[in-house]
Amino acid sequence: MASEVHAAEGATGYIIHHLTPLHFGEGFWTLHLDTLFFSAALGGLFVWFFKTAADKATSEVPGLVQNFAELLIEFVDNQVKDSFHGHSKLIAPLALTIFCWVFLWNFMDLFPVDIFPLIGSLIGIEYLRVVPSTDLNATFAMSISVFCLIIFYSIKIKGPWGFAKELMFQPFGPWLLPFNLLLKLVEEIAKPISLALRLFGNLYAGELIFILIALLPWYIQPVLSFPWAIFHILIITLQAFIFMVLTVVYLSMAHEDH
Repeated sequence: MASEVHAAEGATGYIIHHLTPLHFGEGFWTLHLDTLFFSAALGGLFVWFFKTAADKATSEVPGLVQNFAELLIEFVDNQVKDSFHGHSKLIAPLALTIFCWVFLWNFMDLFPVDIFPLIGSLIGIEYLRVVPSTDLNATFAMSISVFCLIIFYSIKIKGPWGFAKELMFQPFGPWLLPFNLLLKLVEEIAKPISLALRLFGNLYAGELIFILIALLPWYIQPVLSFPWAIFHILIITLQAFIFMVLTVVYLSMAHEDH
């Protein structure tokens, strides 16, 4: 399909077509329907998998599904124990959800770039992007959600006045209040921005490389796409892990009341 589209509209048109989301509306209120659909579908897959594992859980010899679910839970639980020093029943389930959901987002990048757009074109969908983490709206939505939890727990644990004192009087004391406030605001705002841009940038670059490989002659594509896909497995896992760990670290900092 890549060679046919390339011949019809050129490399630039092919790239733009693959990077254009299926959207509704204009301006600020534009909705990326493909991002919303695949995010919801992958979230449903995550819930279904762990519900199935829980329903089939046994104290006897566990099956493959239970083994894999327990492996993921133990892995995330160890990371939370190492990074989170407060007391909360939310953090471990949140970390597991973020890791699995972001990994599933990223994993969609391993499908051949033309498969889903071809399926979409057969049912009348002109544009279709299937990797939610290559959409800045999705990564910012996730990071802003984490940021809201950071603010919530900062106020809950430290109290409104304690949180305000942290913003105004740290790190240089009350005599440099404006400077302290500026530094703390930049520090807090940088958290969701760095979370969102790191995930988006790495996956967007990976997707673009797959698209560029698809523009090459068919006999060259397997030589380049297979090694890049193997390497990309490390990238998609690492990015999900980093997002999870940074979330846990930021929430741990929010729970520190000294």
